[in-house]
Amino acid sequence: MDDRSPEQELDAFFGPRPTDSPPARQLGIVVAGSLSRGLDIKLDPGTVIEGLAVGRYVVVRGNTGRRFFSIVTDVQLDALNPLIEKSPPDTADPFMARVYGGTAVFGRLHVAPMLVLDEDSDEPKPVKTVPAHFTAVYPASEEDVGLIFGREDEPGYFYIGDPLEMEGVHVALDLRRLVERSAGVFGKTGTGKTFLTRTLLAGLVRENVAVNLVFDMHNEYGWKSQDETRQEVKGLRQMFPTGQVSVFTLDEESSRRRGSKIDGVVRIAYEQIEPEDVDSLSSLMALSDVQVGALYFLRRRLGQAWVARLLDENDLLEDLNAALEQGTLHGGTLGAIQRKLGMFRRFGFLQAQALEDPVKQILDHLDRGVNVVL
Repeated sequence: MDDRSPEQELDAFFGPRPTDSPPARQLGIVVAGSLSRGLDIKLDPGTVIEGLAVGRYVVVRGNTGRRFFSIVTDVQLDALNPLIEKSPPDTADPFMARVYGGTAVFGRLHVAPMLVLDEDSDEPKPVKTVPAHFTAVYPASEEDVGLIFGREDEPGYFYIGDPLEMEGVHVALDLRRLVERSAGVFGKTGTGKTFLTRTLLAGLVRENVAVNLVFDMHNEYGWKSQDETRQEVKGLRQMFPTGQVSVFTLDEESSRRRGSKIDGVVRIAYEQIEPEDVDSLSSLMALSDVQVGALYFLRRRLGQAWVARLLDENDLLEDLNAALEQGTLHGGTLGAIQRKLGMFRRFGFLQAQALEDPVKQILDHLDRGVNVVL
């Protein structure tokens, strides 16, 4: 006796029921655009324009099976008749609002195609063409985002966040590919550049795909920092042990006052400074071309201790008398260089003598695979 339920009998006769998720709702269609300027999308009447935002990912499904992975760069309001802007209808009547909406007035998107996926390949390729008129546009799914960026469960991939207005869709980066080329994090003030950079550095340290030397100008990546709400945020040194991350500082007193744990103090001796180092600061120190050229002459005449001797007010610099008399070096140029090099006295990390070579210390850490935050 067959004790199967009617649903099981139907499944056995017709086959298993489809379990695929329903297709994504269409946002609109392509109505204009170019490869250089991007695409203009006319939104469908049922698409709520307030639910779309700049930075959201969309997919333009071409007629040849290609999928153009694109990003929304602008959201616009448009009208079929320009006179509607001058004489808008009475929106108190809901019927008239429905009549106008989607027909006489509608929304538009401007999207920039970033990459294209062919039907027979899941490998993203550069965009070299545009889809045809009236091609359908859909929201990018989690599968689309995964094909472009990768999946966080794959080796070497690191989850860094969700796209705008796409909560729950994870973006993961292939860190091994990331470190093969130069990369930058750009954005307006307060948009989270520091947080994203800290996340990327944490991923690089955790996955051990590169050794990093971080020049931390504002004490944001070493021991701890503060977010926009003044709450403390752990730095790389707290998240990883000493064997993976070390912190060097130019100002030991400031680091201890802030409660930061440090692994080394950078002290630079005057004799380690070369004319090329001062030349790189010529715009900051307001050094003229003549003064920069004189730096190399002074280094040859005064030797390795040339900076210390120029800063020593008791040194009469008799070695330069002959050059001054012959006109090889002008006295005004020498005096200007001494005054401008005087700014070195304000920096505590510049000293007459240094017991250790800080550059060698940092390079030794990097050679051992230890990430360094300076």
